[in-house]
Amino acid sequence: MGNCQPTVFPYEDFNVVADIKAIRKACKGFGTDEQAIIDILANRSWAQRQEIKQAYYDKYDDVSARQCVSHLKCIIKAYLYLGFLNPGYLWQELVDVLKKELSGNFEKAILAMLDPPVIYAVKELRKAMKGPGTDEDVLVEILCTATNADIAMFKECYFQVHERDLEADIEGDTSGDVRNLLTALLQGNRDETYEVDEVLAEQDATALFEAGEGCFGTDESTFSYILATRNYLQLQVTFKIYEQLSGTEILDAIENETSGTLKRCYKALVRVAKNPQLYFARRLNNAMKGAGTDEDTLIRIIVCRSEYDLETIKDMYLEKYDVSLKDALRDECSGDFKRLLLAICH
Repeated sequence: MGNCQPTVFPYEDFNVVADIKAIRKACKGFGTDEQAIIDILANRSWAQRQEIKQAYYDKYDDVSARQCVSHLKCIIKAYLYLGFLNPGYLWQELVDVLKKELSGNFEKAILAMLDPPVIYAVKELRKAMKGPGTDEDVLVEILCTATNADIAMFKECYFQVHERDLEADIEGDTSGDVRNLLTALLQGNRDETYEVDEVLAEQDATALFEAGEGCFGTDESTFSYILATRNYLQLQVTFKIYEQLSGTEILDAIENETSGTLKRCYKALVRVAKNPQLYFARRLNNAMKGAGTDEDTLIRIIVCRSEYDLETIKDMYLEKYDVSLKDALRDECSGDFKRLLLAICH
């Protein structure tokens, strides 16, 4: 919503041959020139990085046994979705080389940059549900900030990449009202218009009040339906009317009426509806505050939002926390990983 600005643009003087030669040189011999890799990949668009992967495979055949990715249909659809089709994604030549040369969070961030966005998203969705426990915050972050078309692609590509059904995995890894909410998000039924119906906003605000503060207990199904289906501008008007009606801000009402994972999910949806870029700024701050750092969240947001609205997220971060995102990253991260994130932020 609004005039959102990215930090990464297609490189005007893009020369794929020069790029693959520079990357090849950076990975050959004793040691690896990580800065050279950063300088190239942090200044190329998603589409240009895919061209680099294809060209690297065409030029340098280091892998004796070529291993074709089994999910051909998904990759084709992903490229069509992004506006280009490049079968070179089927060969993991450059990825294999960089896996050998790099390590740690720096490696994870570089590999994230080499995936088409939809492929990276479904990998993150699977990782959030794989193993003991489920990271519902990641599921909400990805699903509640995606368009209906994005969600349709997630479901298709998730099956092709993992040979599993996304909706079935979410139903199996969550329970109760959280499962109902995430399943509702996965239907991709949100109104994506910019129209506001004042009468509907009043009805929804009243329904939310009667489902929460205005009754004994909480009717979670009403909250879930409204938050998962109304367009963002409609929700903003609904929240204002709710506050006039109840005298309580919607986030405070959610804080008082719900608990645990469901509370975090509802608050995330409200914050996305109010200001998606501020929501991401909060996620970044939470990833860095306290003991330890959630590097996976830093990678996911900074890499994935770089061509959409990362510049605006930076503005929101500075306004909210009175410190620049880049300064926060300098304090919290280190080494090549820090240099890469700072380069993407520009």
